[in-house]
Amino acid sequence: MNFFLFILFLSSINAFYLPGLAPNTFCRMQTSDSKCKTQIEVFVNRLDSVESVLPYEYSYFDFCTVIDEPSPVENLGQVLFGERIRPSPYKFKFLKNVDCKLVCKKKYTSSDGKQQKFLKRLMKGMVLNYQQHWIIDNMPVTLCYLNSENKEFCSRGFPIGCYVTKRGQTKESCNIRDGKNDTFYVFNHLDFEISYHSGQGETWGTTFGEDGGRIVAAKVQVSSLKSETCERNSEPIMFQSTVAEVEIPFTYTVSFKRNNDIRWASRWDYILKSLPQTHIQWFSILNSLVIVLFLSGMVAMILLRTLYKDIARYNRIVDNINEEDAQEEFGWKLVHGDVFRSPNKGMLLSVLVGNGVQITIMSLITLIFACFGFLSPSSRGALMTCAIVCYVLLGTPAGYTSARFYKMFGGGNWKKNVLMTAIACPGVIFGIFFILNIVLWANGSSAAIPFTTFVALLALWFCVSTPLVFLGAYLGFKRHALQNPVRTNQIARQIPEQSFYTKPLPGIIMGGVLPFGCIFIQLFFILNSIWAHQYYYFFGFLLVVYIILILTCSETTILLCYFHLCAEDYNWWWRSFLTSSFTAVYFFLYSIYYFISKLEISDGTSTFLYFGYTLMLTFILFLFTGTIGFLACFWFIRKIYSVIKVD
Repeated sequence: MNFFLFILFLSSINAFYLPGLAPNTFCRMQTSDSKCKTQIEVFVNRLDSVESVLPYEYSYFDFCTVIDEPSPVENLGQVLFGERIRPSPYKFKFLKNVDCKLVCKKKYTSSDGKQQKFLKRLMKGMVLNYQQHWIIDNMPVTLCYLNSENKEFCSRGFPIGCYVTKRGQTKESCNIRDGKNDTFYVFNHLDFEISYHSGQGETWGTTFGEDGGRIVAAKVQVSSLKSETCERNSEPIMFQSTVAEVEIPFTYTVSFKRNNDIRWASRWDYILKSLPQTHIQWFSILNSLVIVLFLSGMVAMILLRTLYKDIARYNRIVDNINEEDAQEEFGWKLVHGDVFRSPNKGMLLSVLVGNGVQITIMSLITLIFACFGFLSPSSRGALMTCAIVCYVLLGTPAGYTSARFYKMFGGGNWKKNVLMTAIACPGVIFGIFFILNIVLWANGSSAAIPFTTFVALLALWFCVSTPLVFLGAYLGFKRHALQNPVRTNQIARQIPEQSFYTKPLPGIIMGGVLPFGCIFIQLFFILNSIWAHQYYYFFGFLLVVYIILILTCSETTILLCYFHLCAEDYNWWWRSFLTSSFTAVYFFLYSIYYFISKLEISDGTSTFLYFGYTLMLTFILFLFTGTIGFLACFWFIRKIYSVIKVD
């Protein structure tokens, strides 16, 4: 009961918000001082699309830019996610409404090849519905509209334009009505509405009162206007794919709205609450929690009850010297002389388990930080940065675990073991990432990381993580080898012929079903956050799922391991790892289903990138779940063979 209440407490942790940044206070120019800003900076970020995996920088589409202003410093996570935050020529003054202002004018002529190239990019961006992402006071500029379900949806991005297909179809966020078929409409005019919490009556606003405030929302409406004076009855800027010349003026209006109903600390709520299907989280998690806890309880009861009877029977047989006919061993005790026989390819297994321990601890620490709000959506790139830093600093547990198991297996090539632990699994991830980065670089995507970032990653790997792995391995090899509770026979026992259900492959395939069933609902939201560019902030739920996944992997692997031992099959080392790690195979299959049913990706490059990134995630999940199952089974077998009496 206490555990159930603890799980419910964790699932409620999804509303903590620790921005990590002090609020910015703005005021009119007449009352401005060092603590109160007048100018509101507007930053632009990368452009992305749900129909393509390739994000692009703002300047890729030849929008209005500034050259002489420095860009904000980006952390490692932002760079890896392809975020490229740049200053914009859009400058606002607090509480100063602007009716119409021309920012710049772009003209594309048929005689200029470079201009035609930019025009083709613009048209392709409208076909794929690329979204702009702007930032005001560390808040996303949102576009709010009624979706197909007639509910208000606030998107953190807004489209660069609208393409009306040959059949007259448009995207959901397109506000063009009665548009011509096979025509492009550029959204060159932006109407900004900035809501603020007034400083009147607040302790932080005593010096300026209603002449100052804190920004709590930034919304935009897009339109296509041919007029440079922002006339509402102006014709839209429209052209077809065969056009050779076009002129586009970029204009904007801005208005300020007082809204004291929203506090600065809760200003993200209207964005997060409008995310589609977030209400499903409560029902799905509670439903999964009840089912999994019920199944886990049944598995635990069956195992404990069965094992208790087995152990009591075995010990009673040994103690009773008058029952010579009953001394013939049967069941899992029969293989006590072979159950701790070293596995084939023990070095590889120890390397995988060591890296799995590193990933397990890293994910746990990252989730805990996220649950307490340190990795909220306002802290851009913090989640990835935290994960990488934790992974690098946790090289010592990886080396220690790998060394302990390798020494127990009787391995003597410790140098190779340490190098494999430090290089093999990270090398697989880095190799896939390097290939994907080449593809991104060839396509001019902003997700292609710079050379300096590559150098930084290599430095973290070889100059920080690898020495820590060596340190952990040194500590592991320095200790005595783990002592098994029973002796291993010199001659291996022959394994009897197994039935279909006790053969390794069926058990491995079945072993991943229940763990995957615990996480597949959360996987939908996680994949949405990655590929549909939505915010994910249910880290309390995710921590609950994380705990459930660990319990389910452990109990499922223990249960299947027990059945195989009862069938006198003592080759459990690799099977325990592969049983729970098969969850990753189901994840990969689900990713294929998600790609086919949810995404609208059609080009080969995006498809290659999608499955490349999916392969990386699959490998990480493979190491994580496999390690959990292996360690649980290792503990279980040592426990049961340490409490029975062996002749």
